[in-house]
Formats: sequence, C-alpha cells, structure tokens
Amino acid sequence: MADHIPLHPVPRSTQRRAAYYTSVPAAQRHNRRYQVEDESSLLDEMPLMMSEEGFENDESDYHTLPRARVSHRKTGLEWFICGGWKFLCASCCDWLINICRRKKELKARTVWLGCPEKCEEKYPRNAIKNQKYNIFTFIPGVLYEQFKFFLNLYFLIVSCSQFVPALKIGYLYTYWAPLGFVLAVTMVREAVDEFRRYQRDKEMNSQLYSKLTIRGKVQVKSSDIQVGDLIIVEKNQRIPSDMVFLRTSEKTGSCFIRTDQLDGETDWKLKVAVSCTQRLPALGEDSDPTVHESLSIENTLWASTVVASGTVIGVVIYTGKETRSVMNTSNPKNKVGLLDLELNQLTKALFLALVALSIVMVTLQGFVGPWYRNLFRFLLLFSYIIPISLRVNLDMGKAAYGWMIMKDDNIPGTVVRTSTIPEELGRLVYLLTDKTGTLTQNEMIFKRLHLGTVSYGTDTMDEIQNHIINSYSQMHSQSSGNSTSSTPSRKVQSSAPKVRKTVSSRIHEAVKAIALCHNVTPVYESHAGVTGETEYAEVDQNFSDENRTYQASSPDEVALVQWTESVGLTLVNRDLTSMQLKTPGGQILTYYILQVFPFTSESKRMGIIVRDESTGEITFYMKGADVAMSTIVQYNDWLEEECGNMAREGLRTLVVAKKSLTEEQYQDFENRYNQAKLSIHDRALKVAAVVESLEREMELLCLTGVEDQLQADVRPTLEMLRNAGIKIWMLTGDKLETATCIAKSSHLVSRTQDIHIFRPVISRGEAHLELNAFRRKHDCALVISGDSLEVCLKYYEHEFVELACQCPAVVCCRCSPTQKAHIVKLLQHHTGKRTCAIGDGGNDVSMIQAADCGIGIEGKEGKQASLAADFSITQFKHIGRLLMVHGRNSYKRSAALGQFVMHRGLIISTMQAVFSSVFYFASIPLYQGFLMVGYATIYTMFPVFSLVLDQDVKPEMALLYPELYKDLTKGRSLSFKTFLIWVLISIYQGGILMYGALLLFESEFVHVVAISFTALILTELLMVALTIRTWHWLMVVAEFFSLGCYVASLAFLNEYFDVAFIMTVTFLWKVSAITVVSCLPLYILKYLKRKFSPPSYSKLTS
Repeated sequence: MADHIPLHPVPRSTQRRAAYYTSVPAAQRHNRRYQVEDESSLLDEMPLMMSEEGFENDESDYHTLPRARVSHRKTGLEWFICGGWKFLCASCCDWLINICRRKKELKARTVWLGCPEKCEEKYPRNAIKNQKYNIFTFIPGVLYEQFKFFLNLYFLIVSCSQFVPALKIGYLYTYWAPLGFVLAVTMVREAVDEFRRYQRDKEMNSQLYSKLTIRGKVQVKSSDIQVGDLIIVEKNQRIPSDMVFLRTSEKTGSCFIRTDQLDGETDWKLKVAVSCTQRLPALGEDSDPTVHESLSIENTLWASTVVASGTVIGVVIYTGKETRSVMNTSNPKNKVGLLDLELNQLTKALFLALVALSIVMVTLQGFVGPWYRNLFRFLLLFSYIIPISLRVNLDMGKAAYGWMIMKDDNIPGTVVRTSTIPEELGRLVYLLTDKTGTLTQNEMIFKRLHLGTVSYGTDTMDEIQNHIINSYSQMHSQSSGNSTSSTPSRKVQSSAPKVRKTVSSRIHEAVKAIALCHNVTPVYESHAGVTGETEYAEVDQNFSDENRTYQASSPDEVALVQWTESVGLTLVNRDLTSMQLKTPGGQILTYYILQVFPFTSESKRMGIIVRDESTGEITFYMKGADVAMSTIVQYNDWLEEECGNMAREGLRTLVVAKKSLTEEQYQDFENRYNQAKLSIHDRALKVAAVVESLEREMELLCLTGVEDQLQADVRPTLEMLRNAGIKIWMLTGDKLETATCIAKSSHLVSRTQDIHIFRPVISRGEAHLELNAFRRKHDCALVISGDSLEVCLKYYEHEFVELACQCPAVVCCRCSPTQKAHIVKLLQHHTGKRTCAIGDGGNDVSMIQAADCGIGIEGKEGKQASLAADFSITQFKHIGRLLMVHGRNSYKRSAALGQFVMHRGLIISTMQAVFSSVFYFASIPLYQGFLMVGYATIYTMFPVFSLVLDQDVKPEMALLYPELYKDLTKGRSLSFKTFLIWVLISIYQGGILMYGALLLFESEFVHVVAISFTALILTELLMVALTIRTWHWLMVVAEFFSLGCYVASLAFLNEYFDVAFIMTVTFLWKVSAITVVSCLPLYILKYLKRKFSPPSYSKLTS
C-alpha cells in the first residue's frame, strides 16, 4: 500500500503558513490570507509600524502609518558634504577590488584518483598563509598604517621642511630624532609579529604526509598536495585538505575525527569510508563493473581536523583557499581603538588652532616682506602645539597596560594578543557571547528520568538500578529455565502492550531504549601497545571498565550512555553492523544494527532499527526534541507539561519512543528506503518521506533531562555586566529550546522578564506581522532563530535592529559562524557603539575578529578562538575583572596621559606666541636645540608617563559597584569639553610664565630664558602632581628624579644659561613667584570642585 503513495514534496512556505494561521481566529484568517498573498506587492510602500500611536488608531497590521522617526533624506550637495563623498569613494574602491579579483565560479569538478596532472583546471596551492605582508609590501604597508594618522603625517611634513634653508629653525635632530624613534619602534613590533606568523605558517606547511603513487609511497609536504592526490593520514595527524574518505585500517570501515579546530566541538565525529573502495583488496580484481555510489557528508574528511583512530586514505578534492576551514574565516582587520580616533580628531582641532595662530601673527606683522615664508616659519615655531611624543607615550602606555593585565594574579593565564586596544575594554556597550563552552562547561550530567506516572531524580537513581538488576536476573533465570525456541517469548512480548505494564518493566524498556538509541562508540585504550594505539574491543576481549571511553558527536549522547552504565546496562562494543550491551550479571546481549537515521537540525530527532540476536525481534527506537516527537508518539496527557517543567529547571530534554516491527513490515520499509536513497532528484525529501511512514503511533517510553553545567560564577558575572550597563546577546548554533534554557539558568534573562520567542518566518509578509507583534511587547528578552533573522534582515534591517537593541537581552539560536559576524557588524553600523565578542571555538573566530574587541576563552574546544582573539582568558568569570578594573584603568589613564601631553605642547607654544608678539612678531625660536628636546624627554617624560600608574577607584570598589562603568561609555574622560579646559589652563600658565619672566628680568635677555624655562619645568612637575588621584611610590621617584636631572644639567647648559645668575637668590625668588602664580589658582579650583561637585567615584572612596 505504502509503495503506491505518490511523493509530492510539500512546499515549505505553505507548511509554515498553515502552522501560522492555526493560531489566528477564523474571521481574521481569511482577511489576513487575502492580505498576505495579494498585498505583498504593496509592502514596499507600506512602512513597518514603529510607533505606538498606530495601535490605538487601527488594529490592521498593514495600515499605512508614519514612521516613528521619519528621516529627512538629504539630496544633492547636502548629501555629498554630509558623508556622501565617503560613500562614493568606498563604492569605487569596492568596484575596483571586485574587478581585480573576480570570484571564480564554483562548478562540479571531475577528480582523477592519484593523477592530479589530468585535472583540466588550475586549483589553488594547499598552503596556509596568515601573514599580513610580504617582503615587498612590508615597509610600504607599515608606513601607510603609520602615516594614515593625521598626527604622524603632519610630523613627516614638518621634519621634511627643515631641509629647506629658508624654513630651517634650530637643529635637524630636534625634529627627525623623535619621528625616527616612533617609526623604528613600530616597525620592530610589526616585524616581530610578522615573523612569528611566518614561522607558524611554515611549520604547518612543511608537515610531511605519505602520498600513494604508481611507484608506491612518497613523502610530500602539506603545501605541495594537489587535487586528486591519494594521501595517507596517520592517527593523531592533521588532515591537510578536504578529502573524500576512501579507506581505513579499522575493521569496521569507519574512523573518528576530532573537529575542535574547525567547528569548536570537542566530541569526536564518526566518518565512514566509501564502501566500494573499502572492499577493494578483498576483490583484488581491477576489471569490476563500474560502480555508482552516492557520497554523503559522512564520507568526507575536512581540512584542519585530526584523525583520532586508525590510519585513513583519502583523495584530495579541495585545497588551500577552497577548503571549508579557510572559507569559513574572514580576513582579520586592523583594529583601531575609539580613544585613538578621538585623539586624532583633537589633533586636527589643534592643527586648525596652529594655522589660525600663525595667520594672526602674520596679520599683526602687517604682511611685510615675504609674508608667506614668515607664515611657514610661524607654523614650524608653533608646531609643538601638536606633540609628537603623544603617539610614543600612548603606545608605551598600552604596552604597560598589557603587561599589568598579564601579571594580574586574580585572572591567571590571561594573554594580551593585540596590544593596541586595551582602552576598548573600558568603553563596551554590547557583549556578544557564544553559549557552549563559554557560558557552559560543555559537560552533560543526567539529572531526570520521567515515565509519565513516576519521576526519578539524582537522589533516586539507586531505585532504577535495583529494578534493572531484578529484571535482568529474572530474564536470565527464565531463559536458562526454558531452553525452548525463541518464538514463544516473541508472542508474549507482542501482546504485552494490552496489559498495563509494571513500573519495573517500563523502567527496563526505557533504560534499554536509551542504551540502544544513540550514535556512541566505546573506545578502549590498549595498555599493551607501545604506540598507544586505540583498539576496538572484540567480543572475546575483556571489556574492562577502566580503559573504556565513549565517543559521540554530541555530549548529550555520551551523558545518556554513561548513565545507563551507572544503573547497570553497559555499552561495551559497537561497529557499523552491531552493538553489544553488558547486563548487571555480566551477560553480553548482542543487537544487530539494521538502519540508523542520524540527527539533523531539520528533523530534530534520531532513530535506529535493531534486531535482538536472541529473540530475532526487530524494534525501531527513536529519540528527539519534544516539538518533533509530540506528533509522532501515541496520545498522552503529560509530555508537554513535563517538558515545560524540565526546561524551566534548565535541563535539555529528549523524548524516547519505540515501535515493534514484524519481519514483513521491515522488509517493505527497507525496499522503499533503498529505492529513495538511489534517486537523483529530491533525494533528501524522498528519504525523509519514507522514514516518516514509520514514525506513526510510536509508544512513548520516557522523557530524559540532561544538564549542561554552567561555567564557574557565570551568574554573578552576567549580573555584574548587566549592572554595568552592558547589553548581552547570546549567539549560539544550538537548538532554540536549549538556548532558552541556558539563558534562564545563567540569569542572562532575569526571572521577572518575559521571553518573546520570534515565530519562524520565511516571507516578507510573515516578518512584517511578527515584527509588529514583537513591537507591542515591552521590556522582554528576544529569542530568534538564524533563519528568521536572515529574513528580517533582508527586508527590515533597520527596524529589526532598532527593536532588538531596546531588549535587555537577545538570544540568537541556530546561528552560523558568518551570521554571528554579520550580527556584530550590524550592531556596529546601526548603533555606533563599541562591541565585544567572546567565544571559545573555531566557529566563533569570525565573530571575534569582526568585533571592536575580541576575547577568546582557552577551553576544551581547542585554542583557535583564543589565538584569533585580542585578549585570551581561561574562564568566563575573568571577563568581569578584565572590563571593570583593567578596562576602566586603561581608558582613564590613557585619557589623562593624552591630554597632559597635549597640555605640555600647548604651554610652550603659548610662551612662544607671547615672546614673538612682544618682540615685534619676529619668527625666532624662544628655546633653542637641546632645551626643546630635553623639555619633551628627560625633564618631564618620567613624571608624565607615571600617570599610567594612576587609579581613581580601588579594584575592589570597581567590582563592587559595576554601575561606575556606565560613566565610561559616555566618554567623558576625553571629550571636547575636557580638552578645552586643558587648552585654557595651558594659555593661562604659558601667559603667566612668559609675562612674569619678561616683567622680572632686569638686564640681560639670557635671564628671561633661564627664569621662564626653570619655572616651566617646575610648573609641569606640579601639574602632574595635581592630576594624580592615587599616589604610587614610582610617581614620587619620577618627580624627584626629573627635578634632579634638571638641576644637574644646569651646570652643562652654559650656552643657554648664565650659570653665575642661576646661583643667586634673586633667580630663586623670581622663579618661585612665577611658579606659585601659575599653579596656586589651579590647586584652589581643584579643591573647590571636589568640595562642591565631587565625581561619583569620590563618594565611594570617601
């Protein structure tokens, strides 16, 4: 009967739509269907409802409404000036790049086994390349990265101008020495990083592999492998390229691979060799008829995975850039911190001030003589307004912060890989986190077994154990008592469902189902072999529990099998055709595997058909998510409710069911199944339809609950981050139900908050309706799947991001690695806020690289994420201290340091301006040669740099009051307001110092230089003391050391100072008077400000 059912695939859209309409009243349903189908063309003109007023006006979802914020579209010249030119430049560059490297069209390829030379097309080399530059592009590349910053470009022009005699002011070294030092430091740092990358790549590319040729085995480097080569990969060796799995040394015809470097999962994956090539030696003849065999995903071996058992032979199908692992990763971008961009803006403002000041000077001069030359000379005289030491100080500061982070004993094992952005840790608004292995430990523990009438928890597992021991001892005594044929027992069992089963028999059935329905393989580490080879247990081998480990594609499955072992039913052996269980009495039960239906994200279930060797009975077992299984199992009144209860406890639930098959039923199914597997068109659809014919009226056995344990202190850490004003988004590849469980159990979503689960949408109309439904909700967390997200972003990107950003928490499940990176870029683009991504697997690398600040956790899922990240930590809880303490300190210190270095340049430029204006606007330098170099280096460098040790709040306070972090995201420590305050201070102090010296000097001009310069040095040292909030002993040392250096150097500066005059009391009182006038008012102002308008943190420290 079932043979003749025509297989018409149901279009997915109608399936989804049907599901969608069932929840709508009939009257509305007709109206909506009419609208969805007929008005879809009008959706372009109908804006998505984004304001509350609409719901009061009219309930129609498609009522045309004004947007909440109708943005006035700029056109013409206005558009061009307000950023249009940037858009045009970017478009042109993209167009040129696309022309230069046209993407090769991917099409089917014919691969000749062992004959790469027969391949018609040219394929990429199998070389790994992570370097940014090569020999020719290194110097131009580094110079471009340096001089694209306005600051450095300006200094290059100023330094070059000193080669023109008419513009020369002072000595060449005063300009070229600082610039050369900055460039040398940068180049050395880049060169070291580049060399390390080169060494890592070389090590990977020069790994040797055995290649099978007509002449036998040949050793070949990984980088020389070509498409079509037959490569032998030994146990624990990395697979060098994407291959089709032809043959294995394992008797079972399958092997395990570790994929932790590819997808971040630690569980081993089972791969199966192509059956016709696995059988070849047994046939021994080449003249076999041609074999047509369909390949599936389980016949492939991916590059960057590791063979975990046996030796494999594969044929290379994709190399280099075309391998799955390379195509899944995006190119890393050079990350620039927000603080650096802000300082870049301030230096542009300083440059405008410099030009304005020079023009004012020339105007006051009356444009006499060659005024343009004078203008240039003034530009050079005041060039200290923009300090070159700014970049040096900041880069050294960043290195110091990195060193402090790595030396912090409270977060051991933390590594700073990108030393240029530690300040970003103090400015974060969005944290995007992975789930498995990041928030959770990826360690599953069996917690609950529910049979409908009775539920067993961790404290009552011994009851299950007793039931199992009793039932198997009874079966053993029965089988030994009546040694008749197996047919009577079959009859008894087939009539069993009619009688109400005892609890004992139900437990027995449930545990047996859990022990059989899985994809787990027991692996035995042999202690005898010197090589430590993994051997599969044979039937006659001693199945000792000490050296057995379980391997499966999912940790849930391992947890279930480990639990059945703990209650007495142990899986001791498995190959492709059979598996063996050991009873509590030590008896071995053998089951033949007839079919396996693996778990897929679409079906959300896995099934297996087994034949009991002793009775010959065929049973179809199935387990899966409750959403998939609820329609498959027989009617019951408890499943939905209990699944909800377990999910609220944060458990991952699986429903287990079975169906007994007669020999005829199974043969009929097998014929149809094999026929469907050979079809060329819609194979997956036809196979699914055949399997679905079995999945009817299955007997519900039990419901299991497994807990994925959270990482240590995840809950308090997430709460701290929330209190700090950071919005947390969880992006995971896991199931919607599991993601929701973890979001609740980790307190990512607080107990009081509602959760809005975004319905699956596949069309624009459905997305429109669903977004409007979501718009009505207030203060609720959003849970959305990757597919629905894709649809929303395609049609309503801006509206969706705007709504999602208002949510306290967002969970995106079933996300691909590229989708994770896309979400990060969307947040950056739409909000302009700083984002941080944290993950632990290879599947998080794209997201980590796309974020402004990437944090990798070095965990069980390998090191790929931690190597690609800017910061690497060992536990999720360390992120609290990293942001609250180190992020805060780095940002606050850099802001203070940057502004102080600018103040140091501004004060001397103000003095130069006053000096020039008094002496008839002459373009003559006030301080010559060494005085200028010494001022920026040995006399003031150490005290100014000691600001990197300053802190406004103790680390304990910063962790206790995470609310303090909110202030940092507003960027108040470095803004145009604070910058203007420093400019005013500089003008006041520069004016006082210069006018004071001119007023107090008596006879010789050289006294002006001595008085003003000494007062300037003292003022700078006192200003550092005024800026410091918490003193450190090194700061005191720096202050006195600098003062000592200046006093000692006075003896050698005869050409600038009159040494005899310096020794007099007159000199000392004049310098003291000027210094007091320049600094005392500022000390008074600071005291009054702290008294009447204290900052938020000072209230805590007091």
